[in-house]
Amino acid sequence: MTHPIRIAPSILSVNLGHLAHSLESISCADYVHIDVMDGHFTPNLTFGPEMVRACKGLTDLPLDVHLMITNPDETIDWYIDAGADLVTVHYETASHLNRVVNHIKSRGIKAGVVLNPSTPVCMLEDIIDDVDVVMLMSVNPGFSGQSFIEGTVAKLRKLTELCRAHDADPLIEVDGGISLATINRVVAAGANLLVAGSAVFGADDPAQMVRDLRDAGEAARAPRA
Repeated sequence: MTHPIRIAPSILSVNLGHLAHSLESISCADYVHIDVMDGHFTPNLTFGPEMVRACKGLTDLPLDVHLMITNPDETIDWYIDAGADLVTVHYETASHLNRVVNHIKSRGIKAGVVLNPSTPVCMLEDIIDDVDVVMLMSVNPGFSGQSFIEGTVAKLRKLTELCRAHDADPLIEVDGGISLATINRVVAAGANLLVAGSAVFGADDPAQMVRDLRDAGEAARAPRA
């Protein structure tokens, strides 16, 4: 199955004093991406379940909650109860990854696994059949506005090969440095859910940028004449 290109603007790049307006400005997107950082797994501290709850009350878009935290096993229900529609946990932090993934799915929402830039795709061998989403970090977790790590493209190709070998069809998400300058390469390599923060919210017209990114992604995998 070929998933449509989906765009998930990250609120890490918004002025939180204007959160409602920012969410309204990207109503044409496919997800709202919420980066939860705990100041332990990442060098930065960002949002908790109350931010998820606030966004749930301000938008009809599904919430893509990315847990960059050291204890997802113990706290994942906080974010599900707050309104997450998709939760991704890092391979590097979940002590019992299969249990966490199955628990998320038992709550009736999508479950995903995230790999840091230095974590190889082969680590997903025993979980790829169970996940709805695989996210590759194309920057090191912690801050918005970082430059895209070029090695992500080759890593995406390995991920698509693994999915093909298992006859698995998760959404393939990429987070970090996504813009009109990079989206074509990651989509051509297999990505179909793209997180974009500063590229969207730094644009004069965020909604138009969402549409432009989606169009660029679809064009990148269109068959060539």
